[in-house]
Amino acid sequence: MNNCVFITGATSGFGLACAKLFAQHGWPLILTGRRLERLAQLADDLGSQCPVHYASLDVRDSQQVADLVADLPENFKQVSVLINNAGLALGTDPSQQAKLSDWHTMIDTNVTGLVNVTHALLPSLSQQPVASVINLASIAANWPYPGSHVYGASKAFVAQFSRNLRCDLVGTGVRVTSLEPGLSESEFSLVRFAGDQQKYDQLYGNSNALQPQDIANIIYWIVSQPAHININSLEVMPCSQAWNNFNVVKQSES
Repeated sequence: MNNCVFITGATSGFGLACAKLFAQHGWPLILTGRRLERLAQLADDLGSQCPVHYASLDVRDSQQVADLVADLPENFKQVSVLINNAGLALGTDPSQQAKLSDWHTMIDTNVTGLVNVTHALLPSLSQQPVASVINLASIAANWPYPGSHVYGASKAFVAQFSRNLRCDLVGTGVRVTSLEPGLSESEFSLVRFAGDQQKYDQLYGNSNALQPQDIANIIYWIVSQPAHININSLEVMPCSQAWNNFNVVKQSES
């Protein structure tokens, strides 16, 4: 069975929306995430639409990633789409108040985790006549804002790593895209706000933010392009979001 889609972080947000959309089109799915109960339920929900294989996975653990890929069932070994969606932001405090442990977790997940999964699947992807790697970056990769510090830096890595992969894979059938969403409504922000629902509601109330389904639709469109087309990077914001003036702090006269 060919044309399998491998999705990290499939239990919520963009990953969950992608799983549902690709299932509707009959793509065989390899669903991974850290919440096994959610994966099992999702596999049960989608199993009537397409073949599904699922496994608990911590992308930060390189050996666990390598073992999972090596042990894929025979009819799921030919991965032609990788959606590197697993990632997180922790905290909105300025750098001088941020927790070092949060910084390490973001780097381990957003950078190391993405590298682990990509490296493990490149052999399979490179064997396909047409393949796609979709790396979920962020507008934070391109535009700084207060409280972004390590999160934005980690997403800048994702964007640059995607471009570098393109250089190495040119002439093969593997296409690489850095997808860079702006304000998006999902569990992602609840995690960032440490479960503070009030803070979440204040951010998203009446904002008409991007929804996970919007991002899934974009990803499916990227994958569906003719084989000779590569979408290098794509930045997308809701119409309610735009840039603002530079911050200028004026000194008081002594």
